[in-house]
Amino acid sequence: MLPAMVEHGGAGHIPKERAELSTIGVKEAARTGYAILQGWKVSRKLRLCPYVIGRGSVLNVMGEVEMDAMVMDVQLARLVMEKLKGPLKFARSMGVPEVPEESLITDYAKMRWKKNLQPDAKPVECQMGKMGTVSAVAVDKDGNIASATSTGGMINKIEGRVGDTPCVGCGGYADNNIGAVSPTGHGEAIMKVTLSRLILFHMEQGKTPEEASDLALTYMKERVDGLCGVVVVDPKGTWAARFSSLQMSWAAAQQGELHYGLYRGEHFVEPVQENI
Repeated sequence: MLPAMVEHGGAGHIPKERAELSTIGVKEAARTGYAILQGWKVSRKLRLCPYVIGRGSVLNVMGEVEMDAMVMDVQLARLVMEKLKGPLKFARSMGVPEVPEESLITDYAKMRWKKNLQPDAKPVECQMGKMGTVSAVAVDKDGNIASATSTGGMINKIEGRVGDTPCVGCGGYADNNIGAVSPTGHGEAIMKVTLSRLILFHMEQGKTPEEASDLALTYMKERVDGLCGVVVVDPKGTWAARFSSLQMSWAAAQQGELHYGLYRGEHFVEPVQENI
């Protein structure tokens, strides 16, 4: 069962013209992460692909890329805090090149930003049901758990707005004794129910990742009328990709197989290629 890698590319409504690219993206990410966990040889280009995770991010009210992120892995967090004094130095130590902010801003993001600057615009309603977060959970061959999430947040947000993503227990959680969770959805709703920790609470009570996810997603919909998606994994490698929204692009790699889907109830399987 080990290792296992599960990714999602955001929950909500994925436009038809972007659905295929979204699925391709999460499949490639899951394959790459799984290959690294297996110790396979992976090209430098693919190893560094997480750095451009901000490309296409929604923009804040000033038209800038301003992202929230979380990596919950004790050893990595301590390394960044004590040795490298910040994520930029950590990225450079890994050989990741600096990328100008303007290269992360796409025409589509600029179009949405300008549209939502109009006096009659409703940025929050415009954002609802749109995907925009990318996340991963993983368990290695030794049963070590990790969770990672990155997002641009809400479209045209005020400068400095912080959503659920960097908040432990809301936008992610990882515990070697229970499992790891990473969600996607409306940040304020996720924070109101501390979704990630709620899912792991249900798993502590003996629920499977799928059962725990469904219980928490149902509670979130009933309690705060929020739609969401999650990826979850436990120390044994049992995983789940569940969502209450219309769609969520997801992929999981385990035991030489790549699982993926986009709509609820959709589940495709193909072999994982070792040479990537």
